[in-house]
Amino acid sequence: MKDKSVVGENLASALDQRKNEFSLKADERKKRVYSEGIQAVSASGILDQAKKMGDQAVDFELENALGNPVRLSDYLEKGPVILTWYRGGWCPYCNLTLRHMQKALPGFRAQGANLIALTPELPDKSLSTAQKHELEFEVLSDVGNQVARQYGIVFKLTDEVAEIYQQSFDILEYNGDDSQELPLAATYVINPRGKIVYAFLDADYRNRAEPTDILNALELYREG
Repeated sequence: MKDKSVVGENLASALDQRKNEFSLKADERKKRVYSEGIQAVSASGILDQAKKMGDQAVDFELENALGNPVRLSDYLEKGPVILTWYRGGWCPYCNLTLRHMQKALPGFRAQGANLIALTPELPDKSLSTAQKHELEFEVLSDVGNQVARQYGIVFKLTDEVAEIYQQSFDILEYNGDDSQELPLAATYVINPRGKIVYAFLDADYRNRAEPTDILNALELYREG
């Protein structure tokens, strides 16, 4: 059985607290623009085209935060892989999620699983994020969302959202391109045969896979 103590505070509660803080502090235009941005992602059909439970994962090789090549299939030879995307170190919801994933890491490893995080951030930015949160799992730069595109989880920001992001933290500097594209904050559990046995997909970037749900998926995989 998993040790729930390693997971720590419920991630959903922490995310809800962040949502409430934003709602209290943000101006009405920003709240409207962000809400319309989420609606646009939902209406785009991306959730239908994304890789889902039962699909075969796409192999890839990317560089980690230290510039070393990492291949998915190499990790699958060791056991199941938790593959998760985050939008960038500028995203408070991503930072909360990364911290909770780090807390849950001993539980994941106890199930024989490795955690790999992908981001469209440039390597220097992803290294900064990994160091800031003292992450002990692979953080890979998927520059241009090349891998995310193969998983069907790339979407284009609305013009208004892109404008706010550029003014607020310079998304161009983070990602190194002006595509105005980001990945869904998707999470997959992939078994050693490359089959997706758990998938978290949501058009709302404020919602994330709960570490306890990932642990449950790993337990079911092992029992099956």
